[in-house]
Amino acid sequence: MKYLCLAYYNPADFAAMAPADVQALVSQCPPKDKELKATGQLRLSASLGEPEQTIRIQPRGGKPKVTDGPFTEVKELVGGFFIIEADSRDEAVRLASIHPAATLGEQVGWYIDMHPIGFFEQYSGKPA
Repeated sequence: MKYLCLAYYNPADFAAMAPADVQALVSQCPPKDKELKATGQLRLSASLGEPEQTIRIQPRGGKPKVTDGPFTEVKELVGGFFIIEADSRDEAVRLASIHPAATLGEQVGWYIDMHPIGFFEQYSGKPA
C-alpha cells in the first residue's frame, strides 16, 4: 500500500523565528531525510514553493476559475509531501515518523497527515 504524506507548518510561527533558530532547525532535516531514504520505501519526496505562488483552480459556471491562494485565514500550510510504500498501516506510521516534520519543528507547527492512496499510476515523458 502506498501513502501520501503531507507535511504541514505554521507560516506565522516560522516567520517569527530568529534566522539562527531557523538554520538550527532545518540543519537537522538532512540526516532524517537520509534515514527515510535508506529504508528503500520512500517513493517520492518534494518541498513546495512559497505560499504567495500558490494558485487555486476550481469549477465555476462549468469552467475552471483560477484564483490566488492560500487565503489569509489559513493557519497551516502544506510545505512538502512524500509517498511511502509499506505492507501495513503500522509500518507506514513507523516510516512517516522518521520524517523531520514528525520529530522536529514543534515550535513551528510541523506535523504530517498520512493518506492511503487508492489509485496510483506513474507517468514519465510525453505521450506518444
